[in-house]
Amino acid sequence: MKVKICGLTRPEEAEYINDHGADLAGFVLYYPKSKRSISIDKATEIRSRLSAHVKSVAVTVSPTIDQAAAICKEGFDYVQIHGDIPEGYAALPDKLPIIKAFNVHDLGSYEELLDNKDIVGFVFDAAAPGSGKTFDWDAVTGLKRKPGLLYILSGGLTPDNVSEAISYVHPDIVDVSSGVEYDADPSDQSANGFRGKDPEKIRAFISAAKQ
Repeated sequence: MKVKICGLTRPEEAEYINDHGADLAGFVLYYPKSKRSISIDKATEIRSRLSAHVKSVAVTVSPTIDQAAAICKEGFDYVQIHGDIPEGYAALPDKLPIIKAFNVHDLGSYEELLDNKDIVGFVFDAAAPGSGKTFDWDAVTGLKRKPGLLYILSGGLTPDNVSEAISYVHPDIVDVSSGVEYDADPSDQSANGFRGKDPEKIRAFISAAKQ
């Protein structure tokens, strides 16, 4: 079982991933609504500290074609797109493989994208991505699967429930963000209490996922 730790915001979090054996690292870009959104320059700084085997994923929401082009030029391994894939993406000269993300209430276009040559996998997330809430896994267990595509389960996963999720859904990759973060510090007004990733929770999550 492979593990993706998403929403990295600090260079030291790359060390947590290296130390505990994650397989993919996600960076939220061009989405200021998220407290985990960072600049491409910051993402590049963090990526430079990842072990060579860790794949990097630029995570964005309905990017413009200019934003998508900027991401593709920066050497990420994948781009994860929530919402709409920008028109013209297929013609970009240095386009990245797409991981298309779906919220559980928005699966209507799933089957028509199975034959999109730019898509290498799918993320299935809760209705509110990044909320830390799970969803009814039955919503995705019956989906048609195409051999060769990655199936990634996200949404409210934690060290306590990831083993059950794997047994129930049988994904290729499990994806976590808020489930491996420190509890919020309400006294830290500068960051609205956000404290980033907790190395002990990352360790526990990866251990449970890979058992």
